Amino acid sequence: MASLSLTTERLLIRDWRVEDADAAFRIYGNPEVAMWLAPMMQRVTDPSAMRSVLEAWVESAPNLAPPTGRWAMVRRSDNVLIGGLALRLLPPYEEDIEIRWQVSQHEWGKGYATEGARALLGWAFTQDVDEVFAVARSSNARAVSTARKLGMEWVGETTKYYGLLLQVFRVRRADFDGPVPPRE
Repeated sequence: MASLSLTTERLLIRDWRVEDADAAFRIYGNPEVAMWLAPMMQRVTDPSAMRSVLEAWVESAPNLAPPTGRWAMVRRSDNVLIGGLALRLLPPYEEDIEIRWQVSQHEWGKGYATEGARALLGWAFTQDVDEVFAVARSSNARAVSTARKLGMEWVGETTKYYGLLLQVFRVRRADFDGPVPPRE
């Protein structure tokens, strides 16, 4: 996969780097953030473990077929890493593409997840993708709200993904109200 760099009004979405470990640990090691990641990802327990996770992400990135991947979300005004974004194949059949977002607890409620995810969706729709899904526990009001702000349509709930009862949201390219960059 080629390197990705997207810029929004407030954010830079870029490839992860191993040197992001300390900042990433403040996100993925935070119990309030990590509780929503399981079972796909468990809470990272220390900076050394986060470094190992980032090493694996960086190493696997070239082998992922676009649009799948994982990216860092950096605030442009001060170059602080404030979150992560991912596009991945949903289990069990690995046909549906899921968008995921994680934001530092100190940055919740500022619209960064919506802004970053909207840019990533726009890019994904240049990669021969017709629809993207988001899944969330109904108790995760922030994720449900972000999916709705992205213009994603609620399509039901299921235990198909991750063995949990999840709310499923979908946005199709034709219905996406964000910018879609020109195809390269």
